[in-house]
Amino acid sequence: MVMSVPLSTGVVTSSLARREFQEDVLAGLSQTPKRLPCKYFYDRRGSMLFDAICEQPEYYLTRTEQRIMRQHSREVGRAIGCDIALVEFGSGSSIKTRYLLAQLGEGAAYVPVDISRDHLLATASRLRGNFRNIRIFPVCADFTEEFCLPPQLDSDMRRVVYFPGSTIGNFEPTAAVRLLGGIARLCGTNGGLLIGIDLVKDPQLIERAYNDAAGVTAEFNLNLLMRINRELGGNFDIDRFQHLAFYDERFQRVDLRLVSQRNQRVRVSGQSFEFEAEEPIQTEYSHKYTIDRFARMASEAGWKLEREWVDEDRYFGVLYLVRQVIPSWAQ
Repeated sequence: MVMSVPLSTGVVTSSLARREFQEDVLAGLSQTPKRLPCKYFYDRRGSMLFDAICEQPEYYLTRTEQRIMRQHSREVGRAIGCDIALVEFGSGSSIKTRYLLAQLGEGAAYVPVDISRDHLLATASRLRGNFRNIRIFPVCADFTEEFCLPPQLDSDMRRVVYFPGSTIGNFEPTAAVRLLGGIARLCGTNGGLLIGIDLVKDPQLIERAYNDAAGVTAEFNLNLLMRINRELGGNFDIDRFQHLAFYDERFQRVDLRLVSQRNQRVRVSGQSFEFEAEEPIQTEYSHKYTIDRFARMASEAGWKLEREWVDEDRYFGVLYLVRQVIPSWAQ
């Protein structure tokens, strides 16, 4: 398993990152049906496009979670504690995190973890100017793999992982439980987990969030093919693929795809891949949960639901979980 290290002491080399990207893309395009890991959405342009998605009127997720955090920041702060190491998975622009940082005490630490190095560094630099009482240690890493926390963290600091944005929904249930188990190991016996989940609701409302009228989500999805062209010598014709997003009620999840518009052959890193007309590449799932169902799933990984905050429409939930008896597989 690859170990990433803090930016303060180095980062995963570009050659290693490129090789992993190449291996994952070639393996995914060789499957039936074809798949591409959604973690590769977030190059510099992809991160900027996602920020733009969050501003679209149809995309209720970010503004709803942000409103919950703004309205309940003091309660959340009291629940998680003030003298902690706050480790954020998939930190992005850390917009919602500012409500939490304002509640932390002197000597607390913030560890934003993100796969997009440039975006991560720029965000950390801005936060240092705004929160001078908090030590900030950015870590460039894929949080789905084990990674090293910064050595500057006090070994006895209580760790709380912040995992906002309903990103846990991108994982199928078995993988989600495995990731939650990894978070439990990272946090230790007295750790906590503050996590955002998108709640089950009207399917039409959900679908509109992933099919915004401005086409930003479509551009975000197609940007993955542009990245493959740029970094892996691909020759995808972007105009020959179309964004598709729909809600699958059987699994209570959104299914994002890129659909080939004709029979065609594409080359990536010297390998050829055949596409039939209407053949999809599956790029992302976004599972929706009830609070009870998520709590049951999290308990399999050693977590117990302690507090919950939801908006008035029950579109979104922010949950705080604490460690319980650790399953033997998660130890």
